[in-house]
Amino acid sequence: MEVTLELVKKLRAETGVGIMDCKEALKKAEGDYDKAKQILRTEGKEFLAQQTREATEGRVGAYIHHSGKVGVLVELASNTDFAANSDDFKTFLKDVTMHIAAYKPRWVSPADVTDDVLQQERDILRQQAEKEGKPPAIVEKMVEGRLEKFYEENCLLKQPYIKDENLKVEDVLGELGAKLGESVSVRRFVRYEVGTE
Repeated sequence: MEVTLELVKKLRAETGVGIMDCKEALKKAEGDYDKAKQILRTEGKEFLAQQTREATEGRVGAYIHHSGKVGVLVELASNTDFAANSDDFKTFLKDVTMHIAAYKPRWVSPADVTDDVLQQERDILRQQAEKEGKPPAIVEKMVEGRLEKFYEENCLLKQPYIKDENLKVEDVLGELGAKLGESVSVRRFVRYEVGTE
């Protein structure tokens, strides 16, 4: 089996081992991918679990609406430059900038919502539920359910994806990561709109 550059890149992305070592392992394994991974492990090369690798590569995408009144900057992170240079990565980055322009999220994920905002939202939702005359146990369930709706409206990853509303942004991001064979994440974004703060 031929040792292609794509195979070398894939092995490097999955293991975190240097390109030359990956190429050498694939040569020894005569192009057998799984065997090459085994060779790297038995030779004592550093084998990095995907989950523990820090995403230190990526790209910044920009979008300016044709009216010139809305602009977005997004940082999309990946483990390798190979992934960041892929067409799939660039396409998603372009689409997610347009998504942010249209859907106006305030945060990337629920974990980014500040405690004071979350507490304020819980209090409002609790008061709304209590006005409906529900018992305390039901009120708390209603608050949690409505909080999920709050996340959907305000957190990028929980929003329905602009190109397929049956999927959430986090689903599309997960599919992209699986396709590229590494972790891909929206690190941060900023959205500007004329006349707003």
